[in-house]
Amino acid sequence: MTTSELPASIASLPKAELHLHLEGSIQPATVATLTARRGLRQTETEVRQRYAYGDFSEFIEAFKWVTSFLREPQDYALIVTDLAEHLLSQNVVYAEITLSVGVMLLRKQQPEANFAAILRAAEPFAKRGLRLKWIFDAARQFGAAEAMRVVDAARVCASKEIVAFGIGGDELSTPTIGFRPVYDQAAEQGLHRLMHAGEIGGPEKIREAIELLGAERIGHGIAAMHDPALMDLLADRRIPLEVCPTSNIRTGALDRQLHRRNAPITDHPLPQLLRHGVPIVLSTDDPAMFHTTLEDEYRATHAIGLTESELMQLVANSKEFAFAM
Repeated sequence: MTTSELPASIASLPKAELHLHLEGSIQPATVATLTARRGLRQTETEVRQRYAYGDFSEFIEAFKWVTSFLREPQDYALIVTDLAEHLLSQNVVYAEITLSVGVMLLRKQQPEANFAAILRAAEPFAKRGLRLKWIFDAARQFGAAEAMRVVDAARVCASKEIVAFGIGGDELSTPTIGFRPVYDQAAEQGLHRLMHAGEIGGPEKIREAIELLGAERIGHGIAAMHDPALMDLLADRRIPLEVCPTSNIRTGALDRQLHRRNAPITDHPLPQLLRHGVPIVLSTDDPAMFHTTLEDEYRATHAIGLTESELMQLVANSKEFAFAM
């Protein structure tokens, strides 16, 4: 990865992060603790070996393996505490964190019990200057009926700390239109609407998320680089892309969009998108699993050509497009 020294004016600014998966933030040492709770001891080194991927499907397999050790509310409390400490160490003062509620339901867990433990674990950090809000997330490949169960879980939890509903997973697995009733229900419950799109899929997936589902932010969205008219739409409507450069390298998403192997981060479309007027919020996605931090993402974008004023704009965007900051 290409990095550079971050200007002091940027490093010192309090920051927000809007695209961050709780389960992807689990550090190897914490995974080792979780495996020990399950009677399967894994060393940090062994976990790090699993945190290496050749493509998106390999990442999904690693994600499934890690989340298989999250079985009780106390497990979720542990990983929230660890993540909050890491965020504070990077001068992050606000984060909207995505929870894989669809996976909880698949594993026959009680989301309300897990979420109650999450809120208790997060509460002390508010006094230390870190506000956390939550996004309930469904897996696209599980289908619309399962996604509706995630919306229902948000209703049962009935917490003002839940700010949005989103869908991640395999964006090529299921037609977008099938999720329209799910997003309509989420909107009726007062939830903001998010969608992972244009990560490995084409620009049409982004347009569908906006036009069919009313998505207010797009997770990743790097495929927009192929469609100037779509970039115009994003710029005109002020619909931000939650861009995660290191993630796009680690999963092979950038390679897929550019139709070649081992594309360097210097070929990432973030500068092109930003300079076209598309709002960008810089994020880490799954920071532990991708060996990155929010500070690293700012360093990387500086190294690929963003100016200090453009970095300032990224910091401001993450606050402007937050749902509850």
